[in-house]
Amino acid sequence: MKELPAAAAGNGPGEPASHQVASARLITTLAFAGALAGLVIVLVFGWAEPRIQAHRAAALRAAVNDVLSDPASYRSVYVTESGLSDAPPAGADTVNAEKVFLGFDAAGAPVGYAITGAEPGYQDLIQLIFGYDPSEGRLLGMKVLESKETPGLGDKIYKDMDFVTGFEGVETPIVGMKQGAATGAANEVDMITGATISSRTVIGIINHRVEALGSDLGEHAATAPRAPASPDPAIVDQAVQEGVEGP
Repeated sequence: MKELPAAAAGNGPGEPASHQVASARLITTLAFAGALAGLVIVLVFGWAEPRIQAHRAAALRAAVNDVLSDPASYRSVYVTESGLSDAPPAGADTVNAEKVFLGFDAAGAPVGYAITGAEPGYQDLIQLIFGYDPSEGRLLGMKVLESKETPGLGDKIYKDMDFVTGFEGVETPIVGMKQGAATGAANEVDMITGATISSRTVIGIINHRVEALGSDLGEHAATAPRAPASPDPAIVDQAVQEGVEGP
């Protein structure tokens, strides 16, 4: 049998130099492409991140105004181990620190707190914000900030205005009722037929947040400094900007 030359066989030390060059060129090309892709990702992230933060801040400002019925002003209040504080804990990251927002009327008196919360729903995490008046133990409003619940069913927690407005004036702890089963009690909310899990999650978030903050809300509202009659908008915007990333 006639043997093939080592170079033709393509194995061992006789492998053609052209194959070796092609392999090296391929590795170099892949390395360059990977480095370029990484650079592009970093540049795009650097360009997009400030815009994303600005959008979140604007959405949060609108939500705080919504659930507190357009207060004259509001500011960040930090949640600490010893209660609520108008000043952040020493060395704390003011962006990610847990906080609520205290609203004031035109005379500078507190009108209630805007409180955020999040828990798993039927599909994914449901994030919302609600206004709460601790002096009366009732809600001022509720707004879903983010949800991926089932279209046509679970998404009604923010599309069904009867459900959304049903939280206005409701006392806590809230009790979810099936359609037609409400007794007229001040703490009842009608749940959405076909989306009871999503409805119960919304109710649970509110109840759990109010329970967690407990008497701290009432105590802080009673001692909180009155807001100036004409607050500096830049200060108010900064307070809300600080709360974009944290609950």
